[in-house]
Amino acid sequence: MPLSRLYLPLLGVLFSCYSCTITNSDTALANPPSLKTAYQGNFHIGAALNRPQIYEADSVAAALIRKEFNSITAENMMKWMHIHPGVDSFQFEAADKFVTLGEENDMFIVGHTLVWHSQLAPWVQEITDRDSMLQHLQNHVSKIVGRYKDSVRGWDVVNEALNEDGSLRSSLFLELIGDEYLLKAFEWAAAADPAAELYYNDYSLCNPAKREGAIALVKRLQANGVKIDGIGMQGHWGLDSPSLEEIENSILAYSALGVKVMITELDINVIPNPWDLEGADVNQNFEGSPFMDPYPAGLPDSVQIQLAQRYEDIFKLFLKHEDKIARVTFWGVNDGQSWKNDWPIKGRTNYPLLFDRAFQPKKAYHRVMGLKKLDE
Repeated sequence: MPLSRLYLPLLGVLFSCYSCTITNSDTALANPPSLKTAYQGNFHIGAALNRPQIYEADSVAAALIRKEFNSITAENMMKWMHIHPGVDSFQFEAADKFVTLGEENDMFIVGHTLVWHSQLAPWVQEITDRDSMLQHLQNHVSKIVGRYKDSVRGWDVVNEALNEDGSLRSSLFLELIGDEYLLKAFEWAAAADPAAELYYNDYSLCNPAKREGAIALVKRLQANGVKIDGIGMQGHWGLDSPSLEEIENSILAYSALGVKVMITELDINVIPNPWDLEGADVNQNFEGSPFMDPYPAGLPDSVQIQLAQRYEDIFKLFLKHEDKIARVTFWGVNDGQSWKNDWPIKGRTNYPLLFDRAFQPKKAYHRVMGLKKLDE
């Protein structure tokens, strides 16, 4: 028998193995390891994008956003002062670009935010009567939600309406309209896009008093037949607080209302806060000192390890309650973008996210990814 006849079966096996290797390699190239692929069976992984990122001014940032995230949130371009600067004028260019970016990459798009006491256009501050405020607020909500109907899949309808004790924050909307503005905002958003998910979003929602206020707010909306789909727990947390127990208690309490839970603005502060600082009210500001900016040249490895452990512990908790959590969104893509560099003290150097200033993954990223590798 010719030797070629003897080797044909072996060649067939080798070719089959080679083809399998090529196929597996192609699959790996099509789905490289990333946050969104690792957690695709658990919850969406998102990031808040700024204007340069939505215009893809940096090719490295653009590639990383596409690779790592399957949800995006508008960091600033949909806030009132930017999108509705004049009584009869809307500036949709940046928001349109943001939505197009999400659609082109099949991302879950989140609009942030429709009703917020901060970053209002100056003309809004000049409104002095209830009827005018109602009219302008309805126009604002309806126009924006209607423009992005069937594209933006979730809206932070009302943002930060509570004080730390759970009472309603004294805002221009509350002053002129009363607490009915909360119901109206959700009603108008639901009418403009019945398919979009509607959220209440706030910080410090792990604090017991504020948690009770948020629960009461949601129950009031529900009792009035108003559509609300979820609560956004802003994750502006630290290395030690809130405790995992407090975070878990809040996840359980909000889920018990029959709504989805989102971790909406996750970043972990690694530098000191002013002693009297609570929460994340952007109107607070404090003068700095070397003590308040301890790592201007880089984060020490010991703190990197602390940060990595904190993120690992938090994501372990998220995975424990993956049936209740729909989305985890980081407030920014890399450390250099983070608002925590300038708040509450301008010019500081903070390191709160999973990617460093060169868009390289940090220890924290690898620990978060490692949780899923252990499950495989």
